[in-house]
Amino acid sequence: MSLTEFSTITTDGQVHQDGPLAYAYLPAPTVQSHAANLMTLGNGNLGCVWFGGTQEGVADISIYFSTLQRLPEGGWAENWSTAQQLSFDSTRSEQNPILYRHGEELWLLYTAQHAGNQDTSEVRRRISMDDGNTWSEPQTLFAATEHGGVFVRQPPVEVDGRLFVPVFRCATVPGQKWVGDFDDSALMVSTDGGATWDEQIIEGSTGCVHMNLAALADGSLLALYRSRWADWIYASRSDDGGVSWSVPEPTELPNNNSSIQFVSMNDGRLALIYNHSQADEQTERRLSLYDEIDDEGLDSNVDGPVVFEPVATEDAGVRKAFWGTPRAPLTVAISTDNGHSWPQRRNLEVGDGYCLSNNSREGLNREFSYPSIHEGADGALHLAYTYFRQAIKYVRIDPSWVSAQEEGVDA
Repeated sequence: MSLTEFSTITTDGQVHQDGPLAYAYLPAPTVQSHAANLMTLGNGNLGCVWFGGTQEGVADISIYFSTLQRLPEGGWAENWSTAQQLSFDSTRSEQNPILYRHGEELWLLYTAQHAGNQDTSEVRRRISMDDGNTWSEPQTLFAATEHGGVFVRQPPVEVDGRLFVPVFRCATVPGQKWVGDFDDSALMVSTDGGATWDEQIIEGSTGCVHMNLAALADGSLLALYRSRWADWIYASRSDDGGVSWSVPEPTELPNNNSSIQFVSMNDGRLALIYNHSQADEQTERRLSLYDEIDDEGLDSNVDGPVVFEPVATEDAGVRKAFWGTPRAPLTVAISTDNGHSWPQRRNLEVGDGYCLSNNSREGLNREFSYPSIHEGADGALHLAYTYFRQAIKYVRIDPSWVSAQEEGVDA
């Protein structure tokens, strides 16, 4: 089944203008598209990566790449380029891509897991020396460990010669299929430009994942986290260049166990994109991210049958990951006090955010999720996010569009 057989979204990459917002649906060669990340390339063009295939967790999921040209006279081209496939492992689901400029190199980081099992994930890297026209062969950068799988979602950050790659660890529990109850965050740290790495665990971060960090105007570092418990965005801080971190604590902003992203802008403000929603006692729950995936049918790359016995984690006093909270509205927020408060908020997308199914072929999913936010050299905020699991939507705004709507979230 092709995308055009069930979807009404025209994914041709053409940029349209809607008042103060420019938008496009990136070229999508697959039924499902998810988890975008944006980065300005060395030639000034804007690059976007995401993953696509039939369904998240299935072995046909691969990484895709498209660019939007920055015109010599200023402004942007009218179309995103045709999507280029960048990963080809037919035995693993390749997910959560990131672009990162490291000197003259453009890095592509992404994850690779056995079907439906994040605790088998490793992080792979490809390098381009020509802004994504050609790429090196994939190499494993961070392998899975006895603790479990290693996942990425947020871009690396370099501070005082120390390169940080935020990771989250998808814990393996004997006798239990991965459901996310014991996931936590860590930093992979390099002091030699990425030749060698050390793991720095973020203490007290169980349940806090997708660690997104940035340097602030006062010289400190802020990290924001997705919550497996679908309650709040969590935050931790470092005043010593990332050597030590405070224990993550809830902020004033809700979280629905879905990804967020923020950026430190050139003027010192912070801009965040997230779903302004959280679970409550009325929220319908999914079993896990992959409860639709049939292990016997899809995990053929694992030797022998796999039998999982449920573990009564609630009886052991462990908080359960909460899956299925609606992934809407999609909100942009701005902070003027280093992330202590976010009074300027405006909805970019509104809807019911239904995400109890990841099956794009039946068109049931209506989420706006996994957003990326990036400040361009032109001062604009560039946004990309999952639209109904069928497309990656790109939006370009001036930050004033958000700050004009203070103390509220009305579109």
